[in-house]
Amino acid sequence: MARVSTINYRETIWSEVYPGNRHTVHCFQPAVLAAETALELTAAQRQRTVWRLDGGAGSDEQLRWLLARGYQLMAKGTSSRRAEALARQVRRWDPYQDAWLGEVEPPTVYGQPVRVFVKRRVKADTLAHSYYVSTLALPSKGLFMARYDGRGGAEVEQFRSDKSGLNLEARRKHSFLGQKGYILLTDLAHNLLADFYHSALLGSRFETFGLKRIVRDLLAIPGRLVFDNHQLVQVELLSLNQFARDLSICLERYSSSR
Repeated sequence: MARVSTINYRETIWSEVYPGNRHTVHCFQPAVLAAETALELTAAQRQRTVWRLDGGAGSDEQLRWLLARGYQLMAKGTSSRRAEALARQVRRWDPYQDAWLGEVEPPTVYGQPVRVFVKRRVKADTLAHSYYVSTLALPSKGLFMARYDGRGGAEVEQFRSDKSGLNLEARRKHSFLGQKGYILLTDLAHNLLADFYHSALLGSRFETFGLKRIVRDLLAIPGRLVFDNHQLVQVELLSLNQFARDLSICLERYSSSR
């Protein structure tokens, strides 16, 4: 499964299901084009958009393609052999957390000016190296690496929460198309809950709740919906529930914003 998400808004922009033997590098361009279409990114907006890529999508071909479309990037390179070769060119290593960082000249032409960093760390009592490519103008190597490390938020904030809160991992379809349909329904539920969070829960005592707690502790509160002429006019929640009073305030705010 491949997915493009936004962290601040908790939204899923695009998802797709691929066979298990499909490498990330082959999913990358469809993901970029789908996000570009969904967000209606202009050429000027693409110049302010940064793609943070792990090693699975950081081939030279993909990076050149991304830069040719006008994007900025912070990417980890795919080749471990190149990382070792670049490490031998580093003249100065600066400490960064439990590793060291160096900067070298780009090993190839990417079509746009880039900076290339090498990270050295101790792994299993041996030195391991990786390299990173960036178009951003940052004042230090440490700031670049900190920005790159921030890419993992989508996995924590959304992928894991969908698996636990919406049972994405537990529910499987034998049909490939059926599984794709289930993923799309999960995305719909995910984005509806993201809208509910920003419209109703942000600024309340439930602001720190993740998707799992929203589904388990809030939306599962017993209650009754009151309609008048097919219009929802009242929501009654079980008063014995510890969250009922505060949630009723959030629901009132959510309804007034519709």
